[in-house]
Amino acid sequence: MKVAIVSEFYPRAHDPVLGIWAHRQAVAARDAGADVRVVVLHRPIPPRATSRRDLLAETRRLAAHPRWAYLDGIEVRYIPFLAPPRPRSYGSWGAWAAPTLAVALRRLSRTFPFDLVHAHNAVPAADAVRRARIDAPLVVSEHGADVLYTAPLHRAGRRATAATFASARLVLANSAGIERACRDLGATQTRVVHLGTDLPEARAGAGRDGSAAPVLVTVGHLVARKRHADVVRAIALLRDRLPELRYVVIGDGPEREPLARLVTELGLDGRVELTGQLEHATALERARSCDVFVMPSVDEAFGVAYVEAMAAGLPAIGVRGEPGPEEIAAAGDGLRLVPPGDVDALAAEIERLAGDPAHRAALGAAARETVRRAFTWERCGARTVRAYADALA
Repeated sequence: MKVAIVSEFYPRAHDPVLGIWAHRQAVAARDAGADVRVVVLHRPIPPRATSRRDLLAETRRLAAHPRWAYLDGIEVRYIPFLAPPRPRSYGSWGAWAAPTLAVALRRLSRTFPFDLVHAHNAVPAADAVRRARIDAPLVVSEHGADVLYTAPLHRAGRRATAATFASARLVLANSAGIERACRDLGATQTRVVHLGTDLPEARAGAGRDGSAAPVLVTVGHLVARKRHADVVRAIALLRDRLPELRYVVIGDGPEREPLARLVTELGLDGRVELTGQLEHATALERARSCDVFVMPSVDEAFGVAYVEAMAAGLPAIGVRGEPGPEEIAAAGDGLRLVPPGDVDALAAEIERLAGDPAHRAALGAAARETVRRAFTWERCGARTVRAYADALA
């Protein structure tokens, strides 16, 4: 079968990490038997947070982005569109993107007569496909943003999300909690397709065998909902009982400077390392050399970062009540859950794992087995292609 994948979030020349999960799912579907091409909605307008000093350079960089690329053997087309600034207008971005997307998909169909369109997120990608009136079944992958933010916060976003779900042949949710939210917004044909990870060779981390001080790690965008600050405060609580404990933060974002200030205020300079954003493979390598993955984030629809770490034998810590972490924890051992925003409980869980190498090793082995059974890219690819076939049937 031939599938056109449409996404706003997808790796760019200047940001190879953006939407890497969408690309990896495309690769997994290709490896499972689908013939895929990708169309990326590219908005060449700098974010509102861009400083005046950097505005011109950023505009030129975005405008000069290549229109074509081949990523892991998959053809990717970047389609520019203009839209008003976030956040209030975001729910209507599908209408802004539809005209150029319609042209791009019709041109693609001449050389690649696709059987269906698979769009990542209702807004703006799937909404743009719907408005483009493409004569092919629509499959929508919902990763949480529409149901957690766009629909609740923006009237236009709620209308666009509901209309898109109603017109989709099938809606794929990344967890059961997100599937329920999609049904609440009008989706009728739904199923859960988890994203995945590779299963690397297991190896000992810096302190996994108890011979050195354990190292905590988080991989993720530095935004408030990821709650990196809770981990820093937990380390401060443990400074006397675990004086050698260290923390590596991989990622970048608006919370980087506030987090750096907090580290200094709490006297943790030298124990917390902010690496900035790393290329995906490098980030995985660095994270998997550590000992405990900890990300007490909220509004976590799934959380690929958890399973990426668990695949290498790292036990992980998340929070209760979140769709993704609850579902990963229900699939098997390896992910410990603590109450959201409870720094004392987080510190206690960190202390249990950091202070008991044997328990840490056993939980890490269980984490790896949980991923092997339930969260590999091979499994994701097979389920994605099966969903395509069912949508066509």
